[in-house]
Amino acid sequence: MKIEMIVERTKTGYSAYSEKYPVFTVGKSLQELKVNMLEAINLHFEAKEKIFTEADLKITLDLPQFFEFYKVINAKALSERIGMNQSLLAQYIKGIKKPSSNQTLKILHGVQQIGNELAAIRFLL
Repeated sequence: MKIEMIVERTKTGYSAYSEKYPVFTVGKSLQELKVNMLEAINLHFEAKEKIFTEADLKITLDLPQFFEFYKVINAKALSERIGMNQSLLAQYIKGIKKPSSNQTLKILHGVQQIGNELAAIRFLL
């Protein structure tokens, strides 16, 4: 069972909540927030004796938060790869414009494709 947590940026860090369960937490960084999310979820489900791990989390971020957290992803290279205007992607990332659901899916599929390609790479030893 996956628990979806919606993550939002705050003035002091990040907050996360579940729309399905009464679970809410905060953290100064996304790393700290993940730890706190698991603690909050496990406290909520404590009576059911179910232990959740990071693999049970489904974290939902908006584009600005995603690119802030994964700074290793080059927005210019991604825009070229997915056939999107670099300036438009930059406006989505900065939160100046909100992408349509089609544009969001286009970006998501591009990021996931890169992730799959990276996961398949092997180095010579």
